Amino acid sequence: MDKAMRHNRPGPYQVQAAIAATHARAATAGETDWAGIDGLYLALERMQPSPVITLNRAVAVAKLHGPQAGLDMITPLEEKLSGYFHYFGARGAFLLQLGRRQEARTAFDRAIALAGSTAEAAHIRQHLDRLLKESEEKV
Repeated sequence: MDKAMRHNRPGPYQVQAAIAATHARAATAGETDWAGIDGLYLALERMQPSPVITLNRAVAVAKLHGPQAGLDMITPLEEKLSGYFHYFGARGAFLLQLGRRQEARTAFDRAIALAGSTAEAAHIRQHLDRLLKESEEKV
């Protein structure tokens, strides 16, 4: 568990702060303590069960155990998060990493449709453009 979690009874805000601190300490995504992030999100899930917390934890799980593990974790959340653009962005990213391009494109299209701002849509569009470029190169 993170150094910031040494309190006897940390609450959700302390856990969220520890997650942020763990991310901030890493110079790159590759240097991130994903096992620590996973453990912190697990603690947060126990304190405040939420599909969004599980979605966030799935990113750490995917970094540790591969995109299929992340996808398996979020698939049961689809109904609860059907209007949440981050769900479909994560789903698209996991599917893309698995080489399931058509399913990834569908997920990214849904994320773009649900995006609340042009910046959010542009971020997802970058993934979709990469997907299209890779598909064209294979033809």
